[in-house]
Amino acid sequence: MSSSRFIIAMLWLALAPTTFAATPVHEFTLANGLRVLVREDHRAPVVVSQVWYKVGSSYEPSGLTGISHLLEHMMFKGTPEVPGGEFSRLIAANGGDENAFTSHDYTAYFQTLEKDRLELSFRLEADRMRHLLLKPEDVTKETQVVIEERRLRTEDQPEALTQEQFSAAAYVTSPYRHPIIGWMQDIQNIAPDDLRRWYQQWYAPNNATLIVVGDVDPAKVRGLAEKHFGPLPPSDRLPLKPTVEPPQLGERRIVVKTPAELPYVALGYKVPTLKTATEAWEPYALAVLDGILDAGNSARLSRNLVRGSQIAAAVGTSYGPTSRLEELFVLAGNPAPGRNSAELEQALRAEVARLRETLINPDELARVIAQVVAADVYQQDSMFYQGMRLGILETVGLGWNKLDDYVQRIQAVTPEQVRDVARTYLIDDRLTVATLEPLPLDGRRPPAPGAAGDHSIR
Repeated sequence: MSSSRFIIAMLWLALAPTTFAATPVHEFTLANGLRVLVREDHRAPVVVSQVWYKVGSSYEPSGLTGISHLLEHMMFKGTPEVPGGEFSRLIAANGGDENAFTSHDYTAYFQTLEKDRLELSFRLEADRMRHLLLKPEDVTKETQVVIEERRLRTEDQPEALTQEQFSAAAYVTSPYRHPIIGWMQDIQNIAPDDLRRWYQQWYAPNNATLIVVGDVDPAKVRGLAEKHFGPLPPSDRLPLKPTVEPPQLGERRIVVKTPAELPYVALGYKVPTLKTATEAWEPYALAVLDGILDAGNSARLSRNLVRGSQIAAAVGTSYGPTSRLEELFVLAGNPAPGRNSAELEQALRAEVARLRETLINPDELARVIAQVVAADVYQQDSMFYQGMRLGILETVGLGWNKLDDYVQRIQAVTPEQVRDVARTYLIDDRLTVATLEPLPLDGRRPPAPGAAGDHSIR
């Protein structure tokens, strides 16, 4: 499954709140439109600061795919006040760490610092929000870096290449059909002026959310935000054109032939998200269904296909209910030695058919709920993931408090609802199947993939 969707799916489960509501979120908006969310966490003298922009690959028109990701790289190349490389050097010199990532629906930048260093983060982020240099020579150099990243992470990775073709086949008009890193030809033809226009349009306080989690005083955070971000001018944002994927009229199939060690198969069903569902309970039922299939060794896919019939060497699912647009519910894996992709596909279809035909039992439902609650307790130890949850929900337009009742909504899911979403959405007319047929490696092995995560983590 795609690494970016895997991360978002895991965040969905891991960040499900039961006790988040006990720690209030302080929220305010500056005169220039910047949204600020502050959550106090006084367990350690540390602060996490994140800036989230409402722009990602799903905002990009054809011909400019990958521009959001390339701009993320350029954000570290300097301003008149902070030369290239100085941002990272200053954060490191003050004992902090920093990074950034781009996804379909957002681009985010973050630092973790000792609490008294928060002003440094604000000063640096406010400076590059509106004053990036974007020197042509830096654009040329960083474009080559991204081209090599694409070769390493996608074109030389058989499964990643298959996933990319899979998304392009599954969607007709949805911008999710484009890879986050962009198509190679588009990356090669992005000009400095393209980046400058993209930056001026989307990188502005009225298109951003500042998230602060840690050992802080919300009133002091507000004062620092007013001081550093308050003077920045907003941009004239044009509303996005509505993007509605037309109804799929039948099963789609693609075959990808490329040098590889193992076959691979992926099944993707179009399903609603929290943002797109007409029935509010459906994404919660799909989340439970996801857990029934693939949440630990006791889940059905591992139990039945890996250890039981031994059809699969590896298998898993992904579902991103916090996505801005309609998503894919994906089942994917590698057939075991001596088995083939057709056998694995039929086994996966059989597991889906079982969900459509037979109610899940109470023990399975209780297991999924228990895992959600346990993950919540564990993940609240991380200030970073508290910020991630706030940032994702706010940036996709759901609102930061959308999941305050998540555990209660999961606990309310019934076996009948799980069966209903399977019958409604996990059907052939919504299905796209991708199969990787390995070609001979001719003595070469694919290189190891890069760091896990969105195409984005630097």
